Amino acid sequence: MIIDTHSHIYLPDFSEDRDEMIQRALDTGISKIYMPNIDSSSINMLYQTEKDYPDICIGMMGLHPCSVKEDFENELKIIEIELFKRAFSAVGEIGLDYYWDKTFIEQQKHAFILQMKWAKQLDIPIVIHSRESTVDVIELIKQEKSSNLRGIFHCFGGTVEEANQIIEQGFLLGIGGVLTYKKSGLDATLKHIDINHLVLETDAPYLTPVPFRGKRNEPAYIIHVATKLAEIKNISLDKIFEITSQNAAQLFR
Repeated sequence: MIIDTHSHIYLPDFSEDRDEMIQRALDTGISKIYMPNIDSSSINMLYQTEKDYPDICIGMMGLHPCSVKEDFENELKIIEIELFKRAFSAVGEIGLDYYWDKTFIEQQKHAFILQMKWAKQLDIPIVIHSRESTVDVIELIKQEKSSNLRGIFHCFGGTVEEANQIIEQGFLLGIGGVLTYKKSGLDATLKHIDINHLVLETDAPYLTPVPFRGKRNEPAYIIHVATKLAEIKNISLDKIFEITSQNAAQLFR
């Protein structure tokens, strides 16, 4: 059993070959693909992919920080209605992004806090986007801390100190294609982090691992991330898949 904890395979990038892409994932050994939502525009695509591939593709519901704009209150209301309408695996993808645009930082924080409260109310995990904002994200998590606030820091690429702070809050680190990039430095960080705090992800169609960097990413490429992690940890590939998938399964219950 291999779990891809973060993949946007419902997007139009896969409209021409989604069946074949899913089959490649299954052939690789992937049994579950967790799909974070982006905003109101992606909900129907996410639902359709769940319907087309039941028991494999599992949706989350949330408002991505890059979609927090002037109309963020309307977006949040749509997300809230959907989130409480049916069961979801997690609230995601939520958080803060200071890379693309800093115009709506306060609104991003408001949206993040509100969605954390919803996750606690529903007793489901959160999946966090924290691009160039990890310090603030950790601080807001500390403010909202409760016994059932848990989740994944998606696309972790920080320092050992940041990793330990995240782990102290009871969160897992999502490890994807960035690990295979020579200049990322993530390999040096993960040498000091116990594998029991890690899960695997692809973020497909983004962040494609070496040797396919520059092309569209897909869940089957998770094997390249796992192979690099196995090399760093000096354990077998099977063990990497076993432990990271157990970590994910325990989180998503």
